[in-house]
Amino acid sequence: MNETIISSLNAAIEGKSETESLAILADLFPGEVVFSTSLGYEDQVITDFILKNNLNVTIFTLDTGRLFSETYMTLQKTNNRYDTKIKVYYPQTDSVETLVSTKGPLSFYDSVENRKECCFIRKVEPLNRALKGAKIWVTGIRAEQSGNRHDMPQLEWDVAHQLVKFHPILHWSFEDVKTFVKSNGLPYNPLHDKGFVSIGCAPCTRAIQEGEDFRAGRWWWEDESKKECGLHAK
Repeated sequence: MNETIISSLNAAIEGKSETESLAILADLFPGEVVFSTSLGYEDQVITDFILKNNLNVTIFTLDTGRLFSETYMTLQKTNNRYDTKIKVYYPQTDSVETLVSTKGPLSFYDSVENRKECCFIRKVEPLNRALKGAKIWVTGIRAEQSGNRHDMPQLEWDVAHQLVKFHPILHWSFEDVKTFVKSNGLPYNPLHDKGFVSIGCAPCTRAIQEGEDFRAGRWWWEDESKKECGLHAK
């Protein structure tokens, strides 16, 4: 059944532009298409597709409580530009209080297990609430971001959340994204100008050096093969 759904949707958007594809999905699943933005370059492109064309897609973001001030500034500027209010999901207060009280504010540096626990509390659980009732989850994933995304299909079935994921700019390069943002005057996170490519929580993100992998700045103290937070688990 899931393969049939994916095949049908692939046929519906074949040959269509990113915006046209988003519009088709929004029409097929009215009120059930959501887009998760972290306010990075990629997500600002998709936000522009959605809001400039008044597409019926709900945009939300996850505020982990540990974001950079520049990220909050980007959220405000985006809301102002499009006269919108991006929905914000926060982690459960009790869970954060328990984690920090029992393990301290920096437990994620101690082990992969601790880091994943923090990611679950601050990102995964809020995401699960944000995706409740959705049929299509739009993301800003690009194939060149990491090895395990290289062969990812543009439309795929997410087993964990039981919905379809759509990656409209999957095959865009980083330069494609950057050029679109700059040429259209879109608001963007100023940390991008300081070597931050993938921007997450402040304690877990650093700028990358020339020649380093795209994801090198995320959880840089961990083994490369373990650098996922669980948001896009199969």
